[in-house]
Amino acid sequence: MNVLKSDALPIDRIRDFPVSFFATVMGISGLAIAFHKMEAVFTVPRYGSTVLLVLALAVFSLVVFIYAHKMLTRWEAVAEEWLHPIRISFFPTISISLILLAVAAAPSSMLASKALWWSGTALHLLMTLLVMTSWINHSRYEVVHTNPAWFIPIVGNILVPIAGVHYAPADVSWFFFAIGLVFWLVLLTIVLNRLVFHSPLPGRLVPTLAILLAPPSVGFISWGALTGGVDAFGRILYFVAVFFFLLMIPQLPKFARQPFALSWWAYSFPFAAFTIATLVMGEQSGVAFYQWTGAALFGLLILVIAGLAIRTLIAVRRGEICRPEH
Repeated sequence: MNVLKSDALPIDRIRDFPVSFFATVMGISGLAIAFHKMEAVFTVPRYGSTVLLVLALAVFSLVVFIYAHKMLTRWEAVAEEWLHPIRISFFPTISISLILLAVAAAPSSMLASKALWWSGTALHLLMTLLVMTSWINHSRYEVVHTNPAWFIPIVGNILVPIAGVHYAPADVSWFFFAIGLVFWLVLLTIVLNRLVFHSPLPGRLVPTLAILLAPPSVGFISWGALTGGVDAFGRILYFVAVFFFLLMIPQLPKFARQPFALSWWAYSFPFAAFTIATLVMGEQSGVAFYQWTGAALFGLLILVIAGLAIRTLIAVRRGEICRPEH
């Protein structure tokens, strides 16, 4: 691996390849799932979701290959990421990617979906335990380290029932849903305390505010999978997601001012989850307003993912990412 020189630190692309790159897989997988839901709600041929599934699997394979190479040749850099009070929260994006790929693959291959789901679920339970153990036994965390990325280990647990109701006893899905729901509420209190009473998020972490949208959106979808429909509690979860979506709108100028970084992919999966939740709401309730709102959100989601993908490719070409942090 060639080492390039900058004015500050030497650049080693493998060493500086962040685990947060798996967020790209989450975004593309979320778009694939949303595409499939659009195909179901509006009864259109199933082509787009299949293409996006293949793309998500290809990106996942590439990111796994590069990060595995990093683990084998730059283990100290991996350990440094794990010990970092903010980056540690992105390690569960690996297992979440597997779970999302399982959901996206279900319409095409139940066998592949089941294998992805079991591996992702087992790995995510391990990741959740390890990350929470690190939080509990820490000697380095401060209030300023708290940010919405801390939801990532929790959101993965809420995702499990979406496919899990088909692949495991119901209590397995309820187990993960209970973990995700309870600790979402706990972390929501902690994160809001940090946002309201302490210094603003640093620039690179501002996009993680979008993650606030993910837990209630995913919670609504999973609750429907567990209970078989939209009931009163499901509506509570959905409308909490609607509120967080509305809360993000005044933040758009702040988002737009931030220089591009991989953290921009934090916009992708939460928006995809809210789009899917709205389409599910329309499908289950039969109310046309939700169906067409979901379709409009889907159009915006395509633009968001396409914009993120193009900007990421440009950044890769310019060498703007996978650089040492000052």
